[in-house]
Amino acid sequence: MNVTLKSIINPNDEVIVLIPYFMDYSNYIENYNGKVVEVMCNEDFEPDMTDFEKKISIKTKAVIINNPNNPSGIVYSENVIKKLASILRKKEEEYNKAIYLISDEPYREIVYDGNQAPYLTKYYEDTIVVYSYSKSLSLPGERIGYIVIPTNADDFENLVQAITVSTRILGFVNAPSLLQKVVAQCVGLTSDISKYENNRDILYNGLIQCGYECKKPQGAFYLFLKSPLEDEKEFCNLAKKYNILMVPGSSFAYPKYVRLAFCTQTKMIENAIPKFKLLKEEIDKYEWKEIWINWISTWSFNECTYT
Repeated sequence: MNVTLKSIINPNDEVIVLIPYFMDYSNYIENYNGKVVEVMCNEDFEPDMTDFEKKISIKTKAVIINNPNNPSGIVYSENVIKKLASILRKKEEEYNKAIYLISDEPYREIVYDGNQAPYLTKYYEDTIVVYSYSKSLSLPGERIGYIVIPTNADDFENLVQAITVSTRILGFVNAPSLLQKVVAQCVGLTSDISKYENNRDILYNGLIQCGYECKKPQGAFYLFLKSPLEDEKEFCNLAKKYNILMVPGSSFAYPKYVRLAFCTQTKMIENAIPKFKLLKEEIDKYEWKEIWINWISTWSFNECTYT
């Protein structure tokens, strides 16, 4: 992502991100003096197309899409991709300039229930694909991957040269030669996706039974849970009492939700469900107490009649 953004961004160029999004994107964009523009989503975590079209301007250099999505677990459908591509083509014609669609795909293979993440290069010419093996091979921290630039992308030759130079001068993105040899033997392989899917089902079903609200993840290994408290950070802090660690949704520009990761041992998830139940019971008691206090405080004893 850093290599790609350094290659295309000039100072004050705008890059659109779809809420909720991996917040490091904003840091990457600002690294090269670009500006972040956020697009709202609907209740299914799909982009609001009206807002998307409105946010594209003459300064827009790129749009970042993460599919499957971190943190929501949604997989953007072919229909969503086609709509995005159609709007972008129209805006390219209107402004007579290229707008790159950067497809961040580290979770491409981690999908469930027969879902598939569409290949964006099929739908939009000016697509740049960014991929990492760290997720598909369960190698957290090993940031080794590749960038794909279709030959029909705008200014292809210069773009390839810019990315080549950016890789050299950034330095920190150069992968160790030993790991390159290891990954070469693993091309086409993935970790056992069925284990992630089993973990997802245990976590999702357990949370629903406990009375929580959430959408079943279609991909990646995150579940975006609606906070039962207005302030999701307060919910995260209370959960620590039960040894549950969650990331507040505001860290992804989407408050009132929290992110859970289920890329862990199945036993840990099974043990967590009773803790989530205790957490929910404590919150429910707390809320009823607040309701009772507020109700009592509205009484006017001077107006009461006693017999």
